[in-house]
Amino acid sequence: MSSHLLSVDSLSRDHVDHLLRVAARMEPIASRRQVTRVLEGAVLGNLFFEASTRTRVSFNAAFCRLGGSVCDTTGFTFSSMAKGESLYDTSRVMSGYCDAIVMRHPDQGSVAEFAAATHVPVINGGDGPGEHPSQALLDLYTIDKEFARLGKKLAGAHILLTGDLKYGRTVHSLIKLLSLFEPMRITLVSPPGLEMPGQVIDRAVSRGHRVEQRDSLAGDFSDLDVVYTTRIQKERFTEEMSESFAGVSQDFSVGRDFLDTRCNDTTIVMHPLPRDSRPGANDLNVDLNGDPRLAIFRQTDNGIPMRMAIFATLLQVEELIEKDLRPVRWFVPERTGVDDPHS
Repeated sequence: MSSHLLSVDSLSRDHVDHLLRVAARMEPIASRRQVTRVLEGAVLGNLFFEASTRTRVSFNAAFCRLGGSVCDTTGFTFSSMAKGESLYDTSRVMSGYCDAIVMRHPDQGSVAEFAAATHVPVINGGDGPGEHPSQALLDLYTIDKEFARLGKKLAGAHILLTGDLKYGRTVHSLIKLLSLFEPMRITLVSPPGLEMPGQVIDRAVSRGHRVEQRDSLAGDFSDLDVVYTTRIQKERFTEEMSESFAGVSQDFSVGRDFLDTRCNDTTIVMHPLPRDSRPGANDLNVDLNGDPRLAIFRQTDNGIPMRMAIFATLLQVEELIEKDLRPVRWFVPERTGVDDPHS
């Protein structure tokens, strides 16, 4: 892996396998059973120029779990970019303060431009409709763990990606990552006009994967292993697009009826979050809450060990983890959420 994590394109299969192994070693720390201080004294700069809750806090928590500290900035209003400062200048300045930087920006390619000005590790936390590599890695880590629990293998699996596949950067990175593995069946379902970019599909097909595009969730999905649904990215629409997609809400919603009548008992349901829980939303229905097939909260939990693994690898401390462990000293609940199963 290079000194930055800007795109899934920079990752080989060996890189991915290594990150999966390191993330598994981070589990006792991420689940608050043990503590490490391998990044004590290190500072993370979080530069989020676009709204975020999970990604920003998850990166913060992952760095802190390794013993580091975090400096946060959110939005353009409180940034010197509001005064006309360039990405180059911001990069050089922040690199003098921080040992690693996570950046989210609404413009595709902006994080790569920022990273080109520094040798300090930069992680792409999302660049407009471009990519979200750490999300794809935690998604793959989730699929790997869920398949291990169910006795399944990734090779030959049937994975459904549905929702806004044009502007949903998480699915762009995920399908690129999946294309590194043994051939599988990938079904893409989106409203007309929000299809997966052709070059992303071509990559998967060129590597032996069977990719099918549909414009409806109707049909038989009884052999489906994973359904990964995304919300419609309305914040990236023009006014004209907003009007044309106003009536598709319920056509692409994934809920209990879809899972019970068209899928199977072991179909895993994933979503990068946030999901739109308002009535009539084109998104993942809240009627699946409490269903063991719903993996979205296990998925978010998995973001901590994977992002810890990314930091440990980029800052070259992954071999020090086990040498610096001690038990936690504070109260940790047996279950995090009220619907979580007993461990």
